[in-house]
Amino acid sequence: MAPKRKATIIALANQKGGVAKTTSVASLGAAFAEQGRRVLLVDLDPQACLTFSLGVDPDTVESSVHDVLVGGVEVADVIVHCEEGIDLVPSTIDLAGAEAVLLSRPAREYVLQSALDAVRRDYDIILLDCSPSLGVLTLNALTAAQGLIIPMPCEMLGHRGVGQLLDTVRDVKRILNKKLKVIGILPTLFDGRSNHAREVLDDVGERYGIPVLSPPIPKTVRFAEAPAVGRSILSTSRTSKGAKAYREVATSLLAAI
Repeated sequence: MAPKRKATIIALANQKGGVAKTTSVASLGAAFAEQGRRVLLVDLDPQACLTFSLGVDPDTVESSVHDVLVGGVEVADVIVHCEEGIDLVPSTIDLAGAEAVLLSRPAREYVLQSALDAVRRDYDIILLDCSPSLGVLTLNALTAAQGLIIPMPCEMLGHRGVGQLLDTVRDVKRILNKKLKVIGILPTLFDGRSNHAREVLDDVGERYGIPVLSPPIPKTVRFAEAPAVGRSILSTSRTSKGAKAYREVATSLLAAI
């Protein structure tokens, strides 16, 4: 039998908070799983919002991504099986101390890449939910990933930080990971009734010279309701505009990768 292909690793990053990054990771992961893909999500945020959103209480997690990065624990030993056919490497508040520990280590940017190598043949897609910063954890994600998606709200302040992130990406490609590709900007929190939102959407691709994923993800209260039951919007509100948008984005991403 031919060996299984290694999973494609995609990081979702934006150092600005409140951009629907975690929602996008959970929703895209569920959409990929719906299409029969084996999906692993990795929570790299000490706030553990992704972990909570998938129905896992961070306070009850015995081993987490923190133990993988600083304790040498195998990724396979911390994976949690969640609803919707998704696997998760959970996070806890302990991860807040990982940056300081990793700073003193040689090849610190490659720790996550090395850890994920052991499970890449067990999955088709691995999504990395980055913390809202450009620290060592995000550098680990960008070094491990083949692709980067930048969630960005369709509002003028959403532009803040994207240029800085792209500068970091250029440095990562030059020094750490030549294979990293910016897949595109994912417009989020889009209000189609707003002229401002439409203007931002029209401007963003030209401003940064990178693709804009389509369709934009609409602003809806359904996204806020989903984490309360530990599932994504694709499960809690299957026919909503938000769920449909994420399914369309996932389908286009699968065609691209």
